[in-house]
Amino acid sequence: MVTPENLSGETGAQREPKFDRDASTTAVDTAIVLLGAGVTAITHPLLYVKLLIQIGHEPLTPTVGTTMFGRKVLYLPGFFSYAQHIIRVDGKRGLFRGLSPRIMSSAISTMVRSKVKQTIPAEEVENVSDRDDLNTSLRNVVKETSHEMVIQCLSRIATHPFHVISVRCMAQFVGREIKYRGLFSCIANIFKEEGVGGFFAGVMPHVLGEVIFLWCCNLLAHFINTYAVDNNFSQAPAVRSYTKFVMGIAVSVLTYPFMLVADLMAVNNCGLVAGVPPNSPIFKSWVRCWAHLSHEGHLFRGSSFFFRRVPVKAMALTEE
Repeated sequence: MVTPENLSGETGAQREPKFDRDASTTAVDTAIVLLGAGVTAITHPLLYVKLLIQIGHEPLTPTVGTTMFGRKVLYLPGFFSYAQHIIRVDGKRGLFRGLSPRIMSSAISTMVRSKVKQTIPAEEVENVSDRDDLNTSLRNVVKETSHEMVIQCLSRIATHPFHVISVRCMAQFVGREIKYRGLFSCIANIFKEEGVGGFFAGVMPHVLGEVIFLWCCNLLAHFINTYAVDNNFSQAPAVRSYTKFVMGIAVSVLTYPFMLVADLMAVNNCGLVAGVPPNSPIFKSWVRCWAHLSHEGHLFRGSSFFFRRVPVKAMALTEE
């Protein structure tokens, strides 16, 4: 007698459910890849401007403004002014420089995540949020976060070469180079000049930042839901559902310097004007890059698109 426990998949009828599941999974993955490509294309101009600001390229002069207290300050151009400058130089298509490798990165990330989840399935854990079950609940959070961390790390390592290519394509705007044109020519150039290690420039701070973000976000959300949200409160489930989202925004601000350092190291000393003096010092390691940015007060450079002020030191020199 055939039971659900002893199905071996030897007959066509028994293999059909598995085929349906595989087809359904493939269809979902394809839809996610297409959706991701669309979102990547729409948001690319934002990330392009952000990257140019991160590497310190300021082609437009600051404008004089006043704060709400009436004090005069110098404001650097915001996103729209910067984007208009790119359009004047390269046309509207120029806003999408470096888009192709980003789309490839998004697609590969989706596929890697799907395969890893199938290969290393997450353990089923009980959803516990009562204070009396803190130990069990914390253990579940650690298991879930560890599983997410493995997926995130593997995904980042697999897609980082395309991130490096995209960043360098965009950074060419500074020196008007044409060194990185086309995905295959970019791969050939990096391999010829820097070897395999060139594809992973800046990967360490990128992975470290994402791991710290993941653990801080999940643990903070857990402790807030456990201790700060009272179970007697009628809206407690709704509040708990938004806690991780809010914590993600807060923690992303704190881990931003890791992303900044990763992008700078991807460009540093790669043969582009944007990555060599006088535009940028040559760093021997990402730790040196972090120390330099910290000393200059630029650890959060590029974190804002609007109301960017000239640093206080530069402001004082201008007034003199």
